[in-house]
Amino acid sequence: MKKLGLLPKILIAIALGIACGMFFPEVLVRIFVTIKSLFGSFLGFVIPLLIIGLVVPGIANLGNKAGKLLAVTVVLAYVYTLFSGFMSLGCCRWAFPYIISESDLFNVEQSVTSYQPFFTITMNPIMDVMATLIFSFMLGLGIAFCNAEALKRGVNEFSNIITKLIEKVIVPFLPIYIFAIFLEMTAVGQIAPILSVFIKIIILIFVMTVVLLIVQFGIAGIYARRNPFKQLKNMLAAYVTALGTQSSAATIPVTYAQVVKNGVSESIAAFVVPLCATIHLSGSVMKIVACSLAIMVMTGMPFDFWSYSGFIFILAITMVAAPGVPGGAIMAALAPLQSMLGFGETEQGLMIALYIAMDSFGTATNVTGDGAIALIINKLAAKSPDMVSKAAASEQD
Repeated sequence: MKKLGLLPKILIAIALGIACGMFFPEVLVRIFVTIKSLFGSFLGFVIPLLIIGLVVPGIANLGNKAGKLLAVTVVLAYVYTLFSGFMSLGCCRWAFPYIISESDLFNVEQSVTSYQPFFTITMNPIMDVMATLIFSFMLGLGIAFCNAEALKRGVNEFSNIITKLIEKVIVPFLPIYIFAIFLEMTAVGQIAPILSVFIKIIILIFVMTVVLLIVQFGIAGIYARRNPFKQLKNMLAAYVTALGTQSSAATIPVTYAQVVKNGVSESIAAFVVPLCATIHLSGSVMKIVACSLAIMVMTGMPFDFWSYSGFIFILAITMVAAPGVPGGAIMAALAPLQSMLGFGETEQGLMIALYIAMDSFGTATNVTGDGAIALIINKLAAKSPDMVSKAAASEQD
């Protein structure tokens, strides 16, 4: 089991949860419900720490670099990510009435009250989630603009602790958490609509990622005066590699090689590809938006377009801090999901399961889209050669 990736473990956990939920006696179900409750409380306690440990150094490390090329790359990656989120929002609002029926609705209250945990432990977070987000943005920008090197080293070391917490504690325990959620839903008799919608959402998101990449390369091709479909075809090697690694960082060598193959200069590719592996997460945001909307529709949660738009803006910023480990993006997204959309323990568990079930597609979309950004930056740099030298100098610093 240790050699399996996170995705196979999650799929096995879902299958075992459904199977065991059909025959487990009440006492066993309540044992795992207790485990789920404890881990859910722990996640609630850890979320503010995750925000501080991921968002602060992410902003601080970006902000201390000078150069117009860096600024343009960051803005372009953010705009592409925002476009992905709003595209997902529009497509899902159009498609969900056709793929989610009344029979697919999920009763959260019934799931929560049917099997009570044997005991609970209250783990109050150290700070409100929204207050933590504001504090993190303020501290990260302050470190960047004030060049607070000592504080920067401190937050980077704290970030390493949080990353280890995700890698060694949270991610390894997620399969048990997912198992407990699906065990309880099966025991309650509400698993059928969940699985039905899961399959439909996965198909819908795959189609949307294909359309997104065509749009991204279409824009880049028009600006750079290149054949967008040829450029996209050359990036397929990076796409396939990312499907296997589930990590944008691990795919950097392949992404770099394919970007250079597309005619991007080596200096621009060496600058854009590693940077975008961290800050450009169009595919991840598209998945989170689609999955969260599906869960909101299924559970009958209220939806407001303007409030959800604010969620997308905050989510796109938060994704910059997502660590390069499988499941890292959804861990970073739990904060705005909880504070802005009102996701509770059950909704967060479903969100994690649905997101990780197609984690590879999101990562592959992120990586492939980096090639479109590199094309635009390469054309822009050709018009302003001085931007390249400034960016290179900031990278050396």
